[in-house]
Amino acid sequence: MNARIVATGSAALILAGSALAGCSSGGSTAAEGSQAPAGYWTKERLLAAEEYHPEDWTEPEEGSTPAAQQNAKTLRIGALFDSDSSGGHFCTAGVVNSPGHDVIVTAAHCLNSGNGGADKQNVAFVPAYADGQTPYGIWTPAKYFMDPRWVNGQDDRLDVAFVVLKPYEGKNIQDVLGGNTIAFNTSYQHKVRVTGYPASDDAPITCDNNTTEQPAGFLEFPCANFYGGTSGSPWLTDYNAQTRTGTIVGVLGGYEEGGSTPDISYSDDLGDDIKKLYDQAIGA
Repeated sequence: MNARIVATGSAALILAGSALAGCSSGGSTAAEGSQAPAGYWTKERLLAAEEYHPEDWTEPEEGSTPAAQQNAKTLRIGALFDSDSSGGHFCTAGVVNSPGHDVIVTAAHCLNSGNGGADKQNVAFVPAYADGQTPYGIWTPAKYFMDPRWVNGQDDRLDVAFVVLKPYEGKNIQDVLGGNTIAFNTSYQHKVRVTGYPASDDAPITCDNNTTEQPAGFLEFPCANFYGGTSGSPWLTDYNAQTRTGTIVGVLGGYEEGGSTPDISYSDDLGDDIKKLYDQAIGA
């Protein structure tokens, strides 16, 4: 059941004058699009910007389903927009540390329906989007990396995609924003912070809780209010409130494409097949 992605959102972003290029699965290169400057927003200025962030991990009661914190802000997580429609945001993505400093991660179902059809075109990544503002720029894809078993057969254990982004004026996104480490073949039990963009909101939500193993072998994360649009949200463990970085151990998607209710979310186990996609992306 497709519960965490929406075709268009109520929050609009006007991508005036931007020829946002599409991409093909398997890492084929997209056509060139216009580039906007990263400009004022250096990494140091971003880290100094006023944002909501708890000083430490918020420990939930055992077995509880806490409610997500509203109006959260973040540096390295952003909304995916679709310029083909109203300009609404429909999914979430996060910057991943990579040698080329140019990779983000999201759910594969955000970019391809998994029924053998074409990839989604004209996607834009807007980090720290809030209230119609794009303070850190509008970033466009160069290549997608998804497993063909998702693209052609909707294998829900492979519902993860990596995207190589084009630079702005010679700067790659990690050089401007920094990134989060990603870990593979970890356990199912983690303390994670999950931040994402419900399509009905103009700012992200965030929540802390413990993950467990869902019986079918997916990671399960209980937290209320993760509505459509939060697909692709990275799950961060070992979160450091001072640097606002952590280690990605999950991506909202997989089982039921992330969950059939807004109170329970899922992620694939980031195993060897997902690592192969990452290796392809960093080698592009």
